[in-house]
Amino acid sequence: MEVRWLGTVEYDEATKLQEERARARRSASVPDTLFLLEHPPVITLGRGADERNVLETEEELARTGILLRRTGRGGDVTYHGPGQLVGYSVIALRGRDVHRYLRDLETVLLRSLADFGIHAERSPGFTGVWVGPSKIAAIGVRLSRWVTSHGFALNVDPDLSPFSRIVPCGIRTGGVTSMARLLGKAPSTREVAARVAARFVEVFRIPAAPSTSEAAC
Repeated sequence: MEVRWLGTVEYDEATKLQEERARARRSASVPDTLFLLEHPPVITLGRGADERNVLETEEELARTGILLRRTGRGGDVTYHGPGQLVGYSVIALRGRDVHRYLRDLETVLLRSLADFGIHAERSPGFTGVWVGPSKIAAIGVRLSRWVTSHGFALNVDPDLSPFSRIVPCGIRTGGVTSMARLLGKAPSTREVAARVAARFVEVFRIPAAPSTSEAAC
C-alpha cells in the first residue's frame, strides 16, 4: 500500500484525486493508497444528508470563508478545516464486508488515539469515534465496484467553532472535541498522520510500499 502525506489540499482537488485513483485501482494498475491531508474550511454533505443540518445558507458560510460541497460519501454533514487530519483510503476491499471495513477504520483511530494517551470509544448505533459524549473522529465512505474512497476525519487541533454552524453527522446530542482540547497541547498533524498510517497498515494487514517520495509519511 502506498501512503502519501499531501499537506493542505482544496476539497475539490482531493475529490478529483480520489476519483482518478479509484478508477486506476479498479483496473489494478495502482496499489491500494492512503492519502493523508488537511483541507481549508469546508462543510460537506453526504449522500444521506439532511440539508436542514446545515444551519446557515451557502452565502452566509461563504462570507466566513467556508465552502459548502455535496459529495458522494455516505453519512450526513460534517466540517473539515486546518488542524483536522483527513484520511482518504482507496483500497480494493478484501472480503467485501462494508460493516467490517467501517469497524476497522474505527479501530485504526482508536489505536492511534491510544498511542497519544487518549481513551476513545465507539458509540453503539453510530459510526465514528467518541471521547465521552463528544465526537473526535467522523467516518464517511464510498464504494464503487468494491473499491473504497473517502474515509475519516480526526480532530487534532482544529478551530471547533465552525461545528456550531451544522448539526455534526445529524447527531443533536453530545458535541465535538479534539486532541488539543483533551491533551492541552496536541501533537502536530503530521505526527498524528504518521501514527495513523502505521496503525492503518497494521489493522488492514496491507504491507506499506517503500517510497522515495517526499509526500510519503
